[in-house]
Amino acid sequence: MSDPIAEAIARLRARQGPQAAALAEPSQQALRMAEALLFAASEPLDAETLAARLPAGTDIPATIARLQEKYADAGVRLSEVGGRWRFETAPDLAHLLAEIREEPKKLSQAALETLSIIAYHQPVTRAEIEEIRGVAVSKGTIDLLFELKWIRLRGRRRSPGRPVTFGTTDTFLEYFGLAAITDLPGLGDLKAAGLLSSRLPANFDIPDPARLADNEDPLDDEDSAHFHLDFLEGAEE
Repeated sequence: MSDPIAEAIARLRARQGPQAAALAEPSQQALRMAEALLFAASEPLDAETLAARLPAGTDIPATIARLQEKYADAGVRLSEVGGRWRFETAPDLAHLLAEIREEPKKLSQAALETLSIIAYHQPVTRAEIEEIRGVAVSKGTIDLLFELKWIRLRGRRRSPGRPVTFGTTDTFLEYFGLAAITDLPGLGDLKAAGLLSSRLPANFDIPDPARLADNEDPLDDEDSAHFHLDFLEGAEE
């Protein structure tokens, strides 16, 4: 039978590259230190942050895997979100916190559709969102998604007008409990839920949101500062 812990360590090491194989098995002290860091952190921690605070040479994938094993049946568990790790309540105990959790602002149908299109088709421009939805995207919808910190400006398309492109954020992954953007529900599920139009382009896919597309340039600070002016000007055309 396969060893799930060994498999988890192998997957984590593969993400860190070949140098991870030479690292030492974590000591009990390293495990305790990592546990304390993850419990106290206000946001998920990545491998680089943990490595900087743990004893030199600590095997981070093995450390994560050992802690995941330790908390597998506990009231909290160590989960991966967006390539980083955090402790969260076990899913079967979530109802215990239902009365004290702050309810997020309810999204309109337009905001849900816009967020879904950005998540599944990033990098995507406002014009492309409108083409898929078949209606104009209001500034209020975009502002709300920015306020929630679920979307971000990615870059500028290498096309006439140099429109800005949108993508999702790590906060989006954290809120929905996704380890990576590829963990999103299938397109069929979203269509069935009425979150996506049936008028999807043939090349509709899920690219890697961490990388700029071939036809996309990164934004500079001045671009970001003038984004809302660009958006308003485009909406008035």
